[in-house]
Amino acid sequence: MPKQEEATDPSQVGKGNWAGFNIPLENIYKAAAEWRQALTGVTRPWLCWNVSDRWCKLQQRLIQEVGWTPVIGFDPRSGPPTVLPGSILIDFNAHFGLEVMWPHFPLEFAFLFTDRLAFWHADLLCRLEVMRKLRDTFESLPEGAIAAVPQVGGRRHIFRFREHRYWELAGCTTKSASESQFETGTGWWRYMKYHPKCTDERERRRRARYYWDSGVGIMYWKRRYHGQVIDIPEKLVAEGHCTSINKKNYQQVNPGGARILGAEIDLNFDIEEVAARLEISHLL
Repeated sequence: MPKQEEATDPSQVGKGNWAGFNIPLENIYKAAAEWRQALTGVTRPWLCWNVSDRWCKLQQRLIQEVGWTPVIGFDPRSGPPTVLPGSILIDFNAHFGLEVMWPHFPLEFAFLFTDRLAFWHADLLCRLEVMRKLRDTFESLPEGAIAAVPQVGGRRHIFRFREHRYWELAGCTTKSASESQFETGTGWWRYMKYHPKCTDERERRRRARYYWDSGVGIMYWKRRYHGQVIDIPEKLVAEGHCTSINKKNYQQVNPGGARILGAEIDLNFDIEEVAARLEISHLL
Protein backbone atom coordinates (compact mmCIF):
# COMPACT_ATOMS: atom_id res chain seq x y z
CA MET A 1 0.00 0.00 0.00
CA PRO A 2 1.53 3.39 -0.96
CA LYS A 3 2.40 5.74 1.85
CA GLN A 4 0.15 8.70 2.36
CA GLU A 5 3.01 10.92 3.43
CA GLU A 6 4.22 10.91 -0.19
CA ALA A 7 1.11 12.82 -1.19
CA THR A 8 2.38 16.38 -1.62
CA ASP A 9 5.79 15.43 -3.02
CA PRO A 10 5.97 16.74 -6.63
CA SER A 11 8.11 13.73 -7.55
CA GLN A 12 4.96 11.62 -7.13
CA VAL A 13 3.18 13.33 -10.03
CA GLY A 14 4.45 10.74 -12.50
CA LYS A 15 2.65 8.06 -10.51
CA GLY A 16 -0.64 9.87 -11.09
CA ASN A 17 -1.06 12.12 -8.06
CA TRP A 18 -2.93 15.44 -8.05
CA ALA A 19 -1.37 16.44 -4.75
CA GLY A 20 1.75 18.39 -5.64
CA PHE A 21 0.75 18.51 -9.31
CA ASN A 22 2.86 21.25 -10.87
CA ILE A 23 2.68 20.72 -14.63
CA PRO A 24 0.71 23.31 -16.64
CA LEU A 25 -2.21 21.56 -18.29
CA GLU A 26 -1.30 23.33 -21.54
CA ASN A 27 1.92 21.30 -21.59
CA ILE A 28 -0.03 18.08 -21.29
CA TYR A 29 -2.42 19.12 -24.07
CA LYS A 30 0.58 19.85 -26.30
CA ALA A 31 2.17 16.46 -25.56
CA ALA A 32 -1.14 14.65 -26.07
CA ALA A 33 -1.43 16.12 -29.57
CA GLU A 34 1.76 14.23 -30.43
CA TRP A 35 0.42 11.05 -28.82
CA ARG A 36 -2.71 11.32 -30.95
CA GLN A 37 -0.58 11.77 -34.06
CA ALA A 38 1.34 8.60 -33.21
CA LEU A 39 -1.94 6.68 -33.07
CA THR A 40 -3.33 7.90 -36.38
CA GLY A 41 -5.38 5.12 -37.94
CA VAL A 42 -5.24 2.91 -34.81
CA THR A 43 -8.76 1.96 -33.71
CA ARG A 44 -7.94 -0.60 -31.02
CA PRO A 45 -4.99 0.66 -28.96
CA TRP A 46 -4.03 -1.29 -25.83
CA LEU A 47 -1.63 0.39 -23.41
CA CYS A 48 1.09 -1.77 -21.93
CA TRP A 49 3.81 -0.42 -19.66
CA ASN A 50 7.36 -1.66 -19.82
CA VAL A 51 9.17 -2.53 -16.63
CA SER A 52 10.79 -5.73 -17.97
CA ASP A 53 11.62 -6.45 -21.60
CA ARG A 54 10.63 -10.13 -21.62
CA TRP A 55 7.31 -9.48 -19.89
CA CYS A 56 6.53 -6.58 -22.20
CA LYS A 57 7.26 -8.62 -25.32
CA LEU A 58 4.92 -11.35 -24.15
CA GLN A 59 2.21 -8.78 -23.39
CA GLN A 60 2.62 -7.36 -26.89
CA ARG A 61 2.13 -10.79 -28.43
CA LEU A 62 -0.95 -11.46 -26.31
CA ILE A 63 -2.50 -8.17 -27.39
CA GLN A 64 -1.74 -8.83 -31.03
CA GLU A 65 -3.25 -12.33 -30.76
CA VAL A 66 -6.66 -10.75 -30.15
CA GLY A 67 -6.37 -8.15 -32.90
CA TRP A 68 -5.50 -5.05 -30.87
CA THR A 69 -2.48 -2.79 -31.22
CA PRO A 70 0.04 -2.66 -28.36
CA VAL A 71 0.87 0.93 -27.41
CA ILE A 72 3.98 0.82 -25.28
CA GLY A 73 4.90 3.32 -22.61
CA PHE A 74 7.69 2.87 -20.14
CA ASP A 75 8.95 3.84 -16.73
CA PRO A 76 12.11 5.95 -17.26
CA ARG A 77 13.92 3.74 -14.75
CA SER A 78 13.40 0.80 -17.11
CA GLY A 79 13.69 2.53 -20.47
CA PRO A 80 12.00 1.49 -23.71
CA PRO A 81 11.61 -2.22 -24.45
CA THR A 82 11.92 -4.26 -27.60
CA VAL A 83 9.14 -3.09 -29.90
CA LEU A 84 7.63 -5.88 -31.95
CA PRO A 85 6.42 -5.28 -35.52
CA GLY A 86 2.92 -3.86 -35.35
CA SER A 87 3.39 -2.29 -31.92
CA ILE A 88 3.75 1.44 -31.28
CA LEU A 89 6.17 3.02 -28.82
CA ILE A 90 5.31 6.38 -27.25
CA ASP A 91 7.59 8.20 -24.84
CA PHE A 92 4.88 9.73 -22.67
CA ASN A 93 7.57 11.33 -20.53
CA ALA A 94 9.41 13.14 -23.34
CA HIS A 95 7.96 16.56 -22.50
CA PHE A 96 8.16 16.21 -18.74
CA GLY A 97 11.39 14.49 -17.69
CA LEU A 98 9.84 12.89 -14.62
CA GLU A 99 11.98 10.45 -12.63
CA VAL A 100 9.13 7.95 -12.38
CA MET A 101 6.13 7.48 -14.62
CA TRP A 102 3.30 5.01 -14.24
CA PRO A 103 0.62 4.24 -16.84
CA HIS A 104 -1.85 6.26 -14.75
CA PHE A 105 -0.25 9.39 -16.20
CA PRO A 106 -1.39 8.99 -19.83
CA LEU A 107 -4.49 7.00 -18.83
CA GLU A 108 -5.91 10.07 -17.08
CA PHE A 109 -5.77 12.00 -20.36
CA ALA A 110 -6.94 9.27 -22.74
CA PHE A 111 -9.68 11.53 -24.15
CA LEU A 112 -7.00 13.81 -25.57
CA PHE A 113 -5.35 11.22 -27.82
CA THR A 114 -7.65 8.30 -28.60
CA ASP A 115 -11.30 7.31 -28.89
CA ARG A 116 -10.83 4.06 -26.97
CA LEU A 117 -7.97 2.75 -24.87
CA ALA A 118 -7.50 -0.65 -23.26
CA PHE A 119 -4.95 -1.00 -20.47
CA TRP A 120 -3.56 -3.44 -17.94
CA HIS A 121 -0.85 -3.90 -15.34
CA ALA A 122 2.73 -4.54 -16.40
CA ASP A 123 2.70 -7.68 -14.23
CA LEU A 124 -0.41 -9.26 -15.75
CA LEU A 125 -0.47 -12.18 -18.19
CA CYS A 126 -3.61 -14.02 -19.33
CA ARG A 127 -4.68 -17.20 -20.99
CA LEU A 128 -5.81 -16.68 -24.58
CA GLU A 129 -9.40 -17.52 -23.64
CA VAL A 130 -9.27 -14.73 -21.04
CA MET A 131 -7.74 -12.37 -23.59
CA ARG A 132 -10.64 -13.10 -25.92
CA LYS A 133 -13.15 -12.37 -23.14
CA LEU A 134 -11.43 -9.06 -22.40
CA ARG A 135 -11.35 -8.21 -26.11
CA ASP A 136 -15.06 -8.89 -26.47
CA THR A 137 -15.84 -6.71 -23.44
CA PHE A 138 -13.67 -3.87 -24.72
CA GLU A 139 -15.03 -3.98 -28.27
CA SER A 140 -18.66 -4.02 -27.11
CA LEU A 141 -18.12 -1.20 -24.62
CA PRO A 142 -20.59 1.60 -25.40
CA GLU A 143 -19.29 5.11 -25.86
CA GLY A 144 -19.37 6.92 -22.55
CA ALA A 145 -18.60 3.81 -20.50
CA ILE A 146 -15.49 2.20 -19.11
CA ALA A 147 -14.62 -1.34 -18.01
CA ALA A 148 -12.47 -1.91 -14.93
CA VAL A 149 -11.86 -4.22 -11.98
CA PRO A 150 -13.71 -3.26 -8.77
CA GLN A 151 -11.83 -3.52 -5.50
CA VAL A 152 -13.68 -3.36 -2.19
CA GLY A 153 -10.84 -4.62 -0.01
CA GLY A 154 -12.36 -7.75 1.48
CA ARG A 155 -15.19 -8.34 3.92
CA ARG A 156 -13.77 -5.99 6.53
CA HIS A 157 -14.14 -3.09 4.13
CA ILE A 158 -17.41 -3.95 2.43
CA PHE A 159 -19.31 -1.22 4.27
CA ARG A 160 -16.48 1.30 4.16
CA PHE A 161 -17.85 2.80 0.98
CA ARG A 162 -15.40 5.69 0.84
CA GLU A 163 -12.52 3.21 0.49
CA HIS A 164 -13.97 1.37 -2.49
CA ARG A 165 -12.27 1.92 -5.81
CA TYR A 166 -11.73 0.59 -9.32
CA TRP A 167 -8.40 -0.97 -10.13
CA GLU A 168 -6.46 -0.45 -13.35
CA LEU A 169 -5.45 -4.14 -13.29
CA ALA A 170 -7.26 -4.52 -16.62
CA GLY A 171 -9.78 -2.32 -18.34
CA CYS A 172 -10.79 -0.08 -21.20
CA THR A 173 -12.01 3.49 -21.41
CA THR A 174 -13.85 5.46 -24.07
CA LYS A 175 -13.20 9.05 -25.04
CA SER A 176 -16.34 10.62 -23.59
CA ALA A 177 -16.04 8.64 -20.34
CA SER A 178 -12.46 9.81 -19.91
CA GLU A 179 -13.44 13.39 -20.69
CA SER A 180 -16.38 13.25 -18.28
CA GLN A 181 -14.10 12.03 -15.51
CA PHE A 182 -11.67 14.84 -16.17
CA GLU A 183 -14.35 17.52 -16.27
CA THR A 184 -15.91 16.26 -13.03
CA GLY A 185 -12.50 16.09 -11.38
CA THR A 186 -12.56 12.36 -10.78
CA GLY A 187 -10.58 9.84 -12.85
CA TRP A 188 -7.69 7.53 -12.08
CA TRP A 189 -5.22 9.66 -10.15
CA ARG A 190 -4.67 9.78 -6.42
CA TYR A 191 -6.12 12.55 -4.26
CA MET A 192 -9.10 13.54 -6.34
CA LYS A 193 -9.80 16.39 -3.91
CA TYR A 194 -6.82 18.22 -5.45
CA HIS A 195 -7.98 17.76 -9.05
CA PRO A 196 -7.71 21.10 -10.90
CA LYS A 197 -11.36 20.80 -11.93
CA CYS A 198 -12.46 20.43 -8.31
CA THR A 199 -12.60 24.09 -7.32
CA ASP A 200 -15.64 24.16 -5.04
CA GLU A 201 -14.53 24.14 -1.39
CA ARG A 202 -17.62 22.28 -0.23
CA GLU A 203 -16.95 19.53 -2.79
CA ARG A 204 -13.30 19.40 -1.74
CA ARG A 205 -14.30 18.89 1.88
CA ARG A 206 -16.65 16.13 0.79
CA ARG A 207 -13.89 14.38 -1.14
CA ALA A 208 -11.44 14.75 1.75
CA ARG A 209 -13.42 12.05 3.57
CA TYR A 210 -12.62 9.53 0.83
CA TYR A 211 -9.65 7.21 0.56
CA TRP A 212 -6.81 8.84 -1.32
CA ASP A 213 -5.51 6.08 -3.61
CA SER A 214 -5.80 5.70 -7.39
CA GLY A 215 -9.12 4.55 -8.80
CA VAL A 216 -11.23 5.94 -5.95
CA GLY A 217 -12.16 8.69 -8.38
CA ILE A 218 -13.60 6.15 -10.83
CA MET A 219 -15.86 4.71 -8.15
CA TYR A 220 -16.82 8.26 -7.14
CA TRP A 221 -17.62 9.09 -10.77
CA LYS A 222 -19.88 6.05 -10.96
CA ARG A 223 -21.73 6.72 -7.72
CA ARG A 224 -21.95 10.53 -7.61
CA TYR A 225 -22.08 11.38 -11.31
CA HIS A 226 -23.82 8.19 -12.50
CA GLY A 227 -20.94 7.11 -14.72
CA GLN A 228 -21.30 3.78 -16.50
CA VAL A 229 -18.73 1.17 -15.46
CA ILE A 230 -18.72 -2.43 -16.66
CA ASP A 231 -17.22 -4.59 -13.92
CA ILE A 232 -14.43 -7.01 -14.79
CA PRO A 233 -14.32 -9.69 -12.06
CA GLU A 234 -10.87 -9.83 -10.49
CA LYS A 235 -11.07 -13.62 -10.48
CA LEU A 236 -11.12 -13.55 -14.30
CA VAL A 237 -7.54 -12.29 -14.45
CA ALA A 238 -6.15 -13.14 -11.00
CA GLU A 239 -4.45 -16.33 -12.15
CA GLY A 240 -1.91 -14.42 -14.22
CA HIS A 241 -1.36 -11.46 -11.90
CA CYS A 242 2.29 -11.73 -10.89
CA THR A 243 2.29 -9.51 -7.85
CA SER A 244 3.46 -9.42 -4.26
CA ILE A 245 -0.20 -9.72 -3.23
CA ASN A 246 -0.34 -13.26 -4.58
CA LYS A 247 3.09 -14.55 -3.56
CA LYS A 248 4.43 -15.62 -0.21
CA ASN A 249 8.05 -14.70 0.55
CA TYR A 250 7.99 -11.95 -2.08
CA GLN A 251 11.39 -10.28 -2.24
CA GLN A 252 11.74 -6.53 -2.69
CA VAL A 253 14.78 -5.16 -4.49
CA ASN A 254 14.95 -1.97 -2.45
CA PRO A 255 13.18 -2.61 0.88
CA GLY A 256 12.13 0.62 2.55
CA GLY A 257 12.85 2.66 -0.57
CA ALA A 258 11.37 3.23 -4.01
CA ARG A 259 10.16 -0.07 -5.45
CA ILE A 260 11.63 -1.19 -8.77
CA LEU A 261 8.93 -3.38 -10.26
CA GLY A 262 10.97 -4.58 -13.25
CA ALA A 263 13.73 -6.00 -11.12
CA GLU A 264 11.24 -7.45 -8.66
CA ILE A 265 9.08 -9.23 -11.21
CA ASP A 266 12.11 -10.96 -12.72
CA LEU A 267 13.39 -11.86 -9.25
CA ASN A 268 10.14 -13.30 -7.95
CA PHE A 269 8.55 -14.90 -11.01
CA ASP A 270 9.82 -17.23 -13.71
CA ILE A 271 8.17 -16.03 -16.91
CA GLU A 272 8.62 -19.42 -18.56
CA GLU A 273 6.84 -21.15 -15.66
CA VAL A 274 4.03 -18.59 -15.68
CA ALA A 275 3.62 -18.87 -19.45
CA ALA A 276 3.49 -22.67 -19.25
CA ARG A 277 0.84 -22.53 -16.53
CA LEU A 278 -1.26 -20.15 -18.65
CA GLU A 279 -0.64 -22.24 -21.82
CA ILE A 280 0.96 -19.33 -23.71
CA SER A 281 4.54 -20.64 -23.91
CA HIS A 282 4.36 -20.59 -27.70
CA LEU A 283 4.23 -16.79 -27.55
CA LEU A 284 7.55 -16.43 -25.71
